[in-house]
Amino acid sequence: MLADDTDGSATLPAVRRWAAGGVALGVVGAAACSERSEVLTAEQRGEQIYRNVCTTCHGIEPDQPGVIGPAIAGASLELIEAKVLRGEYPPGYQPQRPSRTMPPLPHLADHIADLAAYLQAAAGATAVDGS
Repeated sequence: MLADDTDGSATLPAVRRWAAGGVALGVVGAAACSERSEVLTAEQRGEQIYRNVCTTCHGIEPDQPGVIGPAIAGASLELIEAKVLRGEYPPGYQPQRPSRTMPPLPHLADHIADLAAYLQAAAGATAVDGS
């Protein structure tokens, strides 16, 4: 609960203390969690991203076509970067499907290499472009 002034509004120092306390708890909580959990590999992080973001369109198994999107196991880093970040294909690439329904997902910029690691492993490490 925030401290109140006589007019019923929260005071700025009380808001700052409350916010600082929340940040401190978040940092302590994150540190505690990271000490107990194992460090994930790029492939494992990529699998988490795929399962949480990509399966809706591409299906649960990346080597099988999904309802909307094609199989993408083995997709190259270049293709993943172009499609995920910019919503386009690399120069000269021939898409598996004529649709262009996939929107750019720029919030995944820091995880492109992880996603590529997972998709390469899902294809048995053979580079077969798919999108």
